[in-house]
Amino acid sequence: MKRNAFIGSMAVISSLPAIVFAKAAALRGMIEKVFKTKAGEGRKHGHIQLKGVNANVLDVKVSGSDTDGGFAIFEQTSLSQGRGTPLHVHPGQDEVFYVLEGAYEFLIDKERFSLTVGESIFLPRAVPHAWTQASAKGKMLVTLQPAGKLEDFFLQMAALTHDPTPQEIAKIFEQNEMKVVGPPLKLD
Repeated sequence: MKRNAFIGSMAVISSLPAIVFAKAAALRGMIEKVFKTKAGEGRKHGHIQLKGVNANVLDVKVSGSDTDGGFAIFEQTSLSQGRGTPLHVHPGQDEVFYVLEGAYEFLIDKERFSLTVGESIFLPRAVPHAWTQASAKGKMLVTLQPAGKLEDFFLQMAALTHDPTPQEIAKIFEQNEMKVVGPPLKLD
């Protein structure tokens, strides 16, 4: 009995270097993915100038391609007072907005929220929502988990050569895993 326990212990001990080596290799791979994005810069695509729902500028801080689709973070510089998104749904992504500058109005299902500097709001997937820029200028960090296709949506909106109709906007939303379910939020 003692012999079997000894042999079992030796098998475990002899496998430890392989386990440690595998964990160290995985950690090295993770560290190689580390990157820094400077203030005022977009890590990928540079500044993305939107058309359609608003004329805001998006900077990709963390792309879904950086996280294997796990999440994405965008910095939005808001230049379109009184404009925002139509009421829409992300069926597969949770979304967090964190206000860095300015003020925004949000409609979540049927409830309104006012957000200013330092405030955030969490929107679970599949909850209808819209937001509108209330101040002359503003800035928000927007995080999606999982990343979904919002980055593709921004690129598609920026590539437009004309102001899209509401029907074109709804089609672009659907092509990028979102659904328009109502009009934009109007400020009181």
